[in-house]
Amino acid sequence: MNRYCLLILLVLTLSVSGFTTNKGDEDYLYKVKILPGSIDPDKVFLLIDKSDYRLYLYEDVTLRKIYKVVFGNKDQSPKRQEGDRLTPEGTFHILSKRIDKLWNRFMLLDYPNEAAWNKFHQMQENGEISAGATPGGGIGIHGVEWNSGIRDNYVEGRINWTLGCVSMKNGDVSELYDIIKVGTPVVIRR
Repeated sequence: MNRYCLLILLVLTLSVSGFTTNKGDEDYLYKVKILPGSIDPDKVFLLIDKSDYRLYLYEDVTLRKIYKVVFGNKDQSPKRQEGDRLTPEGTFHILSKRIDKLWNRFMLLDYPNEAAWNKFHQMQENGEISAGATPGGGIGIHGVEWNSGIRDNYVEGRINWTLGCVSMKNGDVSELYDIIKVGTPVVIRR
């Protein structure tokens, strides 16, 4: 088992609140600016907790930054099929990154990966979704859709608006984009 798998298992078993000791620490972790030279991208992984609308940036086992995020809709269930506007859960990786005219920055996740396909096929076998359904794709982390009137206040107000992606404030997604690399592990949980 590689180092990232161990780290991800550690994060999944521990409460995120265990990494911050008081309100002052949490406030600092929202405001601190992370510059590309101040973090080792080979040691970074992201934990996205849908229940508290947060993205946690870790460098090895150190929580370096907290970002506010929103999702597809307020139903926190894991993604079932294309078109349900639900955000998937599991362990993914950043597949590609691009500057995007709609969402400022876009970091594509490798959804559906093998584990997601297995869950999807199991739901089909159990009759939970139709045999003709597809799992969807194109899930990523991106900014707000400024030209459509969706602004950073959507993220502040926890207004879910995406089709299943993870949306951040534009300044935050630009910062994250500059410090992570393709291949960065991303855990999404509830």
